[in-house]
Amino acid sequence: MKKKEVSFTESIIILLLLLAILGIAVIKFGLSPEVPVLFTVLLLTFWAKFKGWSWGEIQDGIKEGIGVAIIPIFIFILIGALIGVWIQAGIIPSIMVLGFHLISGSFFIPSVFVVCSIVGVAIGSGFTTISTVGIALFGIGASMNANPALVAGAIVSGAIFGDKMSPLSDSTNLASAVAESELFAHIKNMMWSTIPAFIVSFILFWILGNSGQIDATKIEHTSTILQNHFVITWWAVIPIVLMLLCAWRKVPAIPTLFINITATVIMIFVENPHTSVTSLNNLIMNGFVAKTSDASVNALLTRGGISSMMATVALIISTLSLGGMLMKFKIVQNAMDPLVNHLHRPGSLITVTIFSGIAINLFVGEQYLSVILPGRAFKVAYDKMGLSPLALSRVLEDGGSVINYLIPWGVAGSFAAATLGVPVLAFLPFTFFSLLSPIFSIISGFTGIGLKWQNKHSKLNSELVIRRDN
Repeated sequence: MKKKEVSFTESIIILLLLLAILGIAVIKFGLSPEVPVLFTVLLLTFWAKFKGWSWGEIQDGIKEGIGVAIIPIFIFILIGALIGVWIQAGIIPSIMVLGFHLISGSFFIPSVFVVCSIVGVAIGSGFTTISTVGIALFGIGASMNANPALVAGAIVSGAIFGDKMSPLSDSTNLASAVAESELFAHIKNMMWSTIPAFIVSFILFWILGNSGQIDATKIEHTSTILQNHFVITWWAVIPIVLMLLCAWRKVPAIPTLFINITATVIMIFVENPHTSVTSLNNLIMNGFVAKTSDASVNALLTRGGISSMMATVALIISTLSLGGMLMKFKIVQNAMDPLVNHLHRPGSLITVTIFSGIAINLFVGEQYLSVILPGRAFKVAYDKMGLSPLALSRVLEDGGSVINYLIPWGVAGSFAAATLGVPVLAFLPFTFFSLLSPIFSIISGFTGIGLKWQNKHSKLNSELVIRRDN
């Protein structure tokens, strides 16, 4: 059968249908996203076959989609192992006990945001920040009876800021590469939208955090339980320092995690020389199981292990299969192309690019594709308008990677929800940094503040076009 071209109208209908299926299944019926995503893959598969694509070409689309996630999937597996050994070695419990002595009730929420931001910049991974320091801070918040969704929102917001502004971040390097901008110039230029979003987020967290009160009795009780069941020691700082050193030396994520896991395993054997290889294997595979006298502590610290990441891995594979097929059949590209040809002002171009990134996060649920697809679709338009590649790379981050944490079926969103135990739709209203970044990016496009041009002549020509249109 001869393949038929996919029209703009058909592309829009397909994308809206897929979004409706995912939205109704996850939001209205509260289903886990894996099955609805697989159902959309099923529908797209038979549609592609009806259009004339061969089974081999359909499978190629799936393989091409999954191919971009091989490294992230492996990182997720290592993070699962890391969480388990960090709890067993007393690292996360030690951070919690230290936090009990350093954090006040009124300042807790904004301090969570700041700490996660700093750690995220140093480490270059929002996932690692959430799954290590984030878990410890979440435990402190639980002991303070703080709103779990608000604490999760502060943790995720800080992790996103750190991931976005770190030269070690995969998403930051990807946005820079797609737009063909210089990495450190890209990070510097992002400050025009990132710093305002950070400041407003901090103020909001400060206001909301003032309503929290420390339950001294509860904290003392929890601290005592942690000290009775875990090794609370200065040794806990060693893996954190190693992670910071790896970040300083620009060591990639995978060797950094391997180094950290190895160091933590050594700590476990030093603390308990009678630890068996079998129990260590079970810890890495199935995570840590807390057996204290407090049910809330058990629920908080029973986590980690490779198996705990398998649901996320399944979601990544199914979601990227869908994304690969959408790319293979040029459905997303065909939906975007007509828009590109009708954009003549920086503000409108940036706004459409932002919403394209948001839409791809909704349709595909993968932050890398939300950077790659709009980057490919709109790069020519940015060049024609005379905008610098730095303008495009900043917009790709503001509308792409940071939004993925707000999508229930998104890779980042599902990871954060599974790690912290808070549904995406619960912490979404409090993830202020992700909500504000696109807004400030659009404001920059319309006001020209912080907007980078290829040269002065490009900016002047654009202003003349706007005046002529008016």
